[in-house]
Amino acid sequence: MEIERKFLFKNIPFDLNNYDCFYMEQAYISTNPVIRIRSKEDCQEEKSKKYILTIKSKGLMTRQEYEMQISKEEYENLLHKVEGNLIQKKRYLIPVSHGYTLELDVFEGIFSGLIIGEIEYPTEEAAKKYTPSNLEFEEVTFDNTFHNSTLSSMSKDKIYDLFARLNS
Repeated sequence: MEIERKFLFKNIPFDLNNYDCFYMEQAYISTNPVIRIRSKEDCQEEKSKKYILTIKSKGLMTRQEYEMQISKEEYENLLHKVEGNLIQKKRYLIPVSHGYTLELDVFEGIFSGLIIGEIEYPTEEAAKKYTPSNLEFEEVTFDNTFHNSTLSSMSKDKIYDLFARLNS
């Protein structure tokens, strides 16, 4: 079970050089149901690349999630079955209070400029109680626009409209 809240940032509120970083590319074979493939590698360590297949249920804050590691060959074969946009981002792991970690995604490629943070929680009650303090953000947990699966299916016009909205 994945229980997470999402936060939209206008600016990067941290010196990112101080945190672990992963470069990720992800694509969607299907957005309903969500079937995603992802490559993930440590920003500092070459040859650390992993390939993951994920299936997620419907939902906004709470969803069932199943992940399994796949081979590079399986990943490349599934890339031929992808729908929509390739999502490219660097994910920074930033410890915040109460032992939680903010996963700050700094998007690249066609979504360059988008910054979304996520915090995973052990329970829905914990998710409802805890909000990171001293940070400027807009909560977007319940706005489906900011799900990667939605971003992956956006047309160029919708991407333009999204950035126009964010910059207004």
